[in-house]
Amino acid sequence: MAKIATVLANMFEDVEYTEPAKAFREAGHEVTVIGTEKGATLEGKQKEAQVTTNAAISEVLNDDFDALFIPGGFSPDILREDEKFVKFVKHFAESDKPIFAICHGPQLLITAEVLKDREITGYKSIHVDLKNAGADVKDQEVVVCGGNLVTSRQPDDLPAFIRESLNVLGQ
Repeated sequence: MAKIATVLANMFEDVEYTEPAKAFREAGHEVTVIGTEKGATLEGKQKEAQVTTNAAISEVLNDDFDALFIPGGFSPDILREDEKFVKFVKHFAESDKPIFAICHGPQLLITAEVLKDREITGYKSIHVDLKNAGADVKDQEVVVCGGNLVTSRQPDDLPAFIRESLNVLGQ
């Protein structure tokens, strides 16, 4: 069983959080939602999902988690303004721990400056940003790089994203 840190802010893409989180939990993994403050209620941009944070970024340690999950929507863009989230993400990448990012999720990886020479995908509007960060961008439903970085483009890619993320976790 893996402990998965999920970084989240308001305006996350509802299904990009709810579907993978459900699959992770059903496979026996623990999902911890980390926001700017503990106990905050976050709302998805489609207003279909509300999530209460389990912890504040200021009270968690990277070593407490085995993997990182970054849902898309506007949430990653909001989070990358906060250096605590950027450092948290950078530590996962530098520790070669699994990272699962979908849609706009890779924006946090751009800001953490951890994409040089990595194969990746993301939402079409951030492809140029990913290239400028030194990544090798693929327009595929899912890209697995180095056995620990799983990325997908959009909600339609969720089945492949979930499948490959679970594979990296060993189910």
